[in-house]
Amino acid sequence: MTDHTSPSTQEQSAQQQEVIAALGVAADIDVAAEAQRRIAFLVELLTTSGAQVLILGISGGVDSAAAGALCRRASQAVSGVRFVAVRLPYGQQRDDDDAQLVVDTLAPDLTITVDVQPASDAALQALLDAGLTFGDEHQQDFVLGNIKARQRMVAQYAMAGAMTGLVIGTDHAAEALTGFFTKYGDGGVDAVPLAGLTKTQVRALAAHLGIPERIVNKTPTADLETLSPGRADEDALGVSYQQIDAFLRGEAVEPRLHDTLLGIYERTAHKRRPPLAP
Repeated sequence: MTDHTSPSTQEQSAQQQEVIAALGVAADIDVAAEAQRRIAFLVELLTTSGAQVLILGISGGVDSAAAGALCRRASQAVSGVRFVAVRLPYGQQRDDDDAQLVVDTLAPDLTITVDVQPASDAALQALLDAGLTFGDEHQQDFVLGNIKARQRMVAQYAMAGAMTGLVIGTDHAAEALTGFFTKYGDGGVDAVPLAGLTKTQVRALAAHLGIPERIVNKTPTADLETLSPGRADEDALGVSYQQIDAFLRGEAVEPRLHDTLLGIYERTAHKRRPPLAP
């Protein structure tokens, strides 16, 4: 008996291809050519905007490392431009050694460290003092995680204002598909040089640009949850990057995975579009 509740293979492929096209994903890339194209994108952005600084938050993961390597090369190609790496821990960062390794590898013109814990905790406490209540400690921790992400952007845009700079983001296709970023937090940036790349392609780009293997193959974590420190992205998402990348490459995936990813994509659409207007 045919299951009429599941999309046919043709329907599944069409829906999948629409998402792939919307996110600008190519199943196969020439890593060296792609690196040069994205460096050229940043160089043109610097030239046309008149910005004097590229500002990037360094987390210690492969995404910020890859984006940082692009920024480093773009800044070196434009006279008078500096690359500023920003460390934004919430108190003591668990993977501080990895973040420092990335900074050392990138050799930015300037490194600034801002602890976002005091501002984040103060914002939450002010809300609690004003009478805001949460369903439980997990909901409060989730909200605090988003406050952390937004405080990090507050700091980076303050630097951009003081230095005539551009804030660079690390969003790529796998995160865009799943909405795995904070709205007006790490999603609120001036440019995303990794856009359209799968997680596998980001790793390949990072390796090509000289990022250490330890960082290239590191388990990704947003590390925003105080109650679950170091929680892996894949655990939070409920799907693996391998599965997400297979979908983004246009491969046939299990109907349940197909429907799960499409559902996530639709639910997080508000994160990928500008504010609604009448």
